[in-house]
Amino acid sequence: MTSTADDDAMDGQSTDPLPPVVEHHHRNVQGGAARAAVFGVSDGLVSNVSLILGIAGAGSSAASVRLAGLAGLVAGSVSMAAGEYVSMKAQSELLERELEMERIELRRNPNVEIAELAQIYQSRGIDPDAALVMARSVMHDPKLALETHAREELGINPDSLGSPVAAAAASLCAFAVGAFLPLLPWLVTSGTAATVGSVVLGIVGALAVGTALAGFTGRSRLFSAARQLAIAVLAASVTYLVGRAVGVGVS
Repeated sequence: MTSTADDDAMDGQSTDPLPPVVEHHHRNVQGGAARAAVFGVSDGLVSNVSLILGIAGAGSSAASVRLAGLAGLVAGSVSMAAGEYVSMKAQSELLERELEMERIELRRNPNVEIAELAQIYQSRGIDPDAALVMARSVMHDPKLALETHAREELGINPDSLGSPVAAAAASLCAFAVGAFLPLLPWLVTSGTAATVGSVVLGIVGALAVGTALAGFTGRSRLFSAARQLAIAVLAASVTYLVGRAVGVGVS
């Protein structure tokens, strides 16, 4: 039989199950490298397949198409990398400036910053007294205070400002990969065969890029792939028709 002491101990314990621990796993989407890589390969594919088909549509020689495709690959890669670096650098410098201003305010006017943070918590439905306690607790740790104010007031994560160099490198490499696909057939053949090869590789590449984008965004793979394919087909069709028109006019 169970002793009275054991019974009392059992009676004092709650039989309610503990709530399950829910873990949310999110990708870091604030960094610039992944975004630059995805858009880089998309831009490289669409721009170079359009350029190559436009030159081929004008009736140019295989050498001219290869030269144009290679020039588009190199120029586009360098341009994308430079643009991405400047954009990311300007953005990171702006965010770092805002963080420095916030860091100064935390040192100069801690009471004001406590009040601001408490008001933010209150606006989210937290009791005013509890909000003030939470804000004061956060301010005890300077690093936590900066991170919290940056998230709550500026909407940024101080640890995820992005790397301009990484973004530029990712953009350059990704654009080159995308631009190389439609150029590949012209390195081994010419004429109609090379044109058809560029079209096929352009379609395959567009579907692959669309599917990859769906993996990042969580949207339907079919929809994302079809949308990317439609964009590539539209761009390539326009430049091919322009090339045909200009080529016929020149001849």
